[in-house]
Amino acid sequence: MNIPIWQRLIGIFVYMLPWSDAIPFGRNLFLEFPILNWLALPALPLIIFEQSLPFGSLLLFFILFLAIVRNPRIPYFLRFNTLQALLIDIAVVLLSYAFQILLQPLGMSLILRTLSSTILLGILTIIIFAIIECFKGEEPDLPGISEAVRAQL
Repeated sequence: MNIPIWQRLIGIFVYMLPWSDAIPFGRNLFLEFPILNWLALPALPLIIFEQSLPFGSLLLFFILFLAIVRNPRIPYFLRFNTLQALLIDIAVVLLSYAFQILLQPLGMSLILRTLSSTILLGILTIIIFAIIECFKGEEPDLPGISEAVRAQL
């Protein structure tokens, strides 16, 4: 099945949502290696949008979920990638809350900085894989997440 280029580009763009929420995990990594700051550039428009509106992240989540995922007139490729990006984003947000609540009282220890950087690199790997698969016009098959997406769609 040949996926049109516009669907591929939108499929790539929706993965910027979890990436924009994962960027704070790399704070120490970005300070240590300033050359890596360019990794935040693709998510910058989304970060600006989320911060310009009250509850911008939650609003964007509901817009994507209700307007794309739950709309049967939208092509399956876009619905699949949007829901998968939203599920990844939920995991990233839950991890950030866990860091704030459970690990933040420990301070910025070496273990916490290492764990934070590892999470950022893991999310980056997932996003790069998903972007490459979308660019090829294929569904990114992430174990566990893709099965949950297919069950919902």
